[in-house]
Amino acid sequence: MKRIKIITALLLLLAVTVSVSAEQRFPEKGWKDRPNPIAGPDAVTGGEISVFAGQYPKSLNYYLDNNVLSAEIFGAMFETLLSMNPVTMEYEPGLASTWSISDDKKEFTFTINKKARWSDGSPVTASDVKFTYDIIMDPKNLTGPHKVDMERFHPPDVIDDYTIRFVAENVHWKNLGVVGGFHILCRNALKKKDFNKINFAFPVVSGPYMLGKIDEGVSITMERRKDWWNRSSKSSLGTGNFQQIKFKFFAERENAFEAFKKGNIDLFPIYTSRIWINETGGEKFLKNRIVKQKIFNHKPIGFQGFAMNLRKPPFDDIRVRKAMALLLDRKKMNSVLMYNQYFLHRSYFEDLYSKDIPCPNPLIKMDKEKARELLKKAGWIVNPETGFLEKNKKKFSFKFLTRSSSAEKFLAIYAEDLKDVGIELVIDKKDWAAWAKDMDGFNFQMTWAVWGSGIFKDPEGMWSSMEADRKGGNNITGFKNKKVDLLIEEQKSNFNIGERNKIYRKIDQLVYEDFPYVLLWNINYTRLLYWNRFGTPDTVLSKYGDERSAYWYWWVDEDSEADLRDAMEEETPLPQKERSIVFDDLFKP
Repeated sequence: MKRIKIITALLLLLAVTVSVSAEQRFPEKGWKDRPNPIAGPDAVTGGEISVFAGQYPKSLNYYLDNNVLSAEIFGAMFETLLSMNPVTMEYEPGLASTWSISDDKKEFTFTINKKARWSDGSPVTASDVKFTYDIIMDPKNLTGPHKVDMERFHPPDVIDDYTIRFVAENVHWKNLGVVGGFHILCRNALKKKDFNKINFAFPVVSGPYMLGKIDEGVSITMERRKDWWNRSSKSSLGTGNFQQIKFKFFAERENAFEAFKKGNIDLFPIYTSRIWINETGGEKFLKNRIVKQKIFNHKPIGFQGFAMNLRKPPFDDIRVRKAMALLLDRKKMNSVLMYNQYFLHRSYFEDLYSKDIPCPNPLIKMDKEKARELLKKAGWIVNPETGFLEKNKKKFSFKFLTRSSSAEKFLAIYAEDLKDVGIELVIDKKDWAAWAKDMDGFNFQMTWAVWGSGIFKDPEGMWSSMEADRKGGNNITGFKNKKVDLLIEEQKSNFNIGERNKIYRKIDQLVYEDFPYVLLWNINYTRLLYWNRFGTPDTVLSKYGDERSAYWYWWVDEDSEADLRDAMEEETPLPQKERSIVFDDLFKP
């Protein structure tokens, strides 16, 4: 009996040894916490940066309101299990100090850093991680876009206070990023609250910033935390330097630009060519009090377009959708309204193409005759008495849901060309909150949508048929295509980014042929204006970031601030900074 017990124990030990050897453990041996490669060595802390943040949001809860602003603020307050190197894009420790991946790439085990603390002093634990997962997956919570990725996992197992294990139902290249990259919430602070009503109050956080003063409809201030648990790490030095980041809100971008010129806003990215070309003159610009720069880096290129609701007429008919694209005079708009500063979209994944891999999609040009033919085939006939198209005695009239007055000059040109073939466009303007509510409920016919992109593409949330009817999701058009669905499934288990990109190019061509959007235009650099009082890294922005990376890498430079003040008092010019910044020319690893 004793011999049997010994053999059994040896077998168990062998099983454990095999199990351990079948795991990949991270970070890899020899990894060390090192300074952030983007951060400026001369960065100092303190001061404030004031930025324009669009219209006042309906929520700062990123899990409820999936937008750029809420992601930025939420990400400053709540951390993820893993972080990512800003240059190599390799995973590094975050809240978790170590992690492992099983040999079959389905199990992910994280060990939370015992130094990690909430702002109330309590430790971050595995229970907080499980609580956050449960919050996202609770059917009654309006966390639609975030459920997409989490649905691939079984509920996580809490191994002990600081260890948690996720098991995926299937292999997916994105799995580690999903479980390592969602923002962890404090269980004790939120467990008794209705999550759908948590919008502007987050008293307990773990990140480097917390909410400060909120002036509803006017501004939201983030306050730098001196007691952030990870403040002394080498990788944090030179980042998150501002004591306060103040987000200011204006109903119209034009009003925000006027506030910027008066010095009430510090940093202003330009998305309107007219402003960049015509309104960046005058003393403040000529004397370099305001810096004007183009930043060329590796920022992923998204897309923008007029999104059509495919769930109901008239845009459930591909012939009508194609006609809508043929009736948009993008060339005229780019020339007359945007000074030919933009390239015209011919893809939903522009940065997957190059000179070596040219985009096969044909550039859609305005063609009213082709549009008329398509509309006629779709059953839309001109009523000679009114001049408008009709089908089943119903006039072709649709509402364009918008939240910005700046869109109206583009829509005026579009409406004129639509009217010429017998279609009425009615502008339905609402504020951000009302627009978002209508979008969440699919209560729209056409709207202007702008989408960012990531380094690692994932088409599932926007183009999967399963996402077409998920409220609050990213598949706002209701796009469904069986061939695309098969390709989405194919890419999930492919860990080679080059091979995945080939699949995405196939998806791109299929989506392009189906016309869920009337595609517009884009630009491949960032246009920045800012008051000449800041210190910046040599590259100004990060390798893959847009203007928002300034919040994390810039600082108030006392000498520059004093020089600006003296120059304004004495009416003298400041030295001119470089007009164009090319990341690859300036970055020194």
